Amino acid sequence: MAARKLRKLQFGRESTAGTAVAATKIWRGTGTLEDTREIRRPDEDVGYLSRVDRSYTANLGGRLSLDSVEATFEQLPVLLSCAVAEDTAGVADSTGSGYIYTFTAPTTSAATLTTLTWEGGDSQAVEEMEYGYPERVRIQGSPGDALMMSADFVGRQVSTSSFTKSLSLDAVEEIVFSKGALYIDDVTGTIGGSEVSSTLLGVDIDYGTGIVAKRAANGKLYFDFVTQTGPDITVQLTYEHNASAVTEKAAWRAETPRQIRLQWTGSTLTTAGSYSVKTFTLDMAGKYESFEAIDEMDGNDIVRCTFRPAYNEDADLFFEAVVVNEDELLFT
Repeated sequence: MAARKLRKLQFGRESTAGTAVAATKIWRGTGTLEDTREIRRPDEDVGYLSRVDRSYTANLGGRLSLDSVEATFEQLPVLLSCAVAEDTAGVADSTGSGYIYTFTAPTTSAATLTTLTWEGGDSQAVEEMEYGYPERVRIQGSPGDALMMSADFVGRQVSTSSFTKSLSLDAVEEIVFSKGALYIDDVTGTIGGSEVSSTLLGVDIDYGTGIVAKRAANGKLYFDFVTQTGPDITVQLTYEHNASAVTEKAAWRAETPRQIRLQWTGSTLTTAGSYSVKTFTLDMAGKYESFEAIDEMDGNDIVRCTFRPAYNEDADLFFEAVVVNEDELLFT
């Protein structure tokens, strides 16, 4: 028997993709490992009404769905390093105490990405999955709450293991939606130059990584390697139906590309550098794909729209995330 509250998820960064490592961090959220091995039973005419016990394992695999949990300045970068582009050691912010992590989505060449070994289980049994990579990462936010983050990881296989011992819980700080800001600029302008206040009421960012596992005749039942087919990103925004929203709807009708910055701030850093507070910034160029009919929220008119990030030469921008915290290394 095992109590639900004794479940735990731990992870470590793999130096070589697919070579399992000991965990270095505890994931401050929920989720369980799933063994997705495929066992097949051939059809055959052998004179039995019943099945006979012939079977074989065709392939091995694993999955970990990280449930939606409050996004934090300390652990959101873990997902971004796995999904967007690897950055595992923050750049010191001049003389300040902050460390700057930058995750730039690939355009003309594949990105280097972080893979993880995951440990999951409870007091009864523990399992491990190596070569963990995310198929997608999702960031959502609405008024009166924190941003929420979730991810769907795939791995080579799930096997019995044990927890790496003596790991402590990291201190984390939630990214609160209401402490965010929206900036919209022309692609020929400077991103972050024009704040659009009292307009953003919700955001839902779905980052499909485009990472695909490839199986080959390599003497193993699990996948051999992964390839990047290109990220597929959808950003759904909810706007107050005001003059700014009307302007953006006109940009949609005219197919006018836009630069959008979403930025959230947190507590004051111990020592100020170029940043004085913890910060999460998303910069993207692209075009609006659709605007829905006017709806309402709390008796007030709103409009929901879909923005699709795409590389723009004038802005020299596709999709980039920056996180500033006081953690020098993500995985130690």
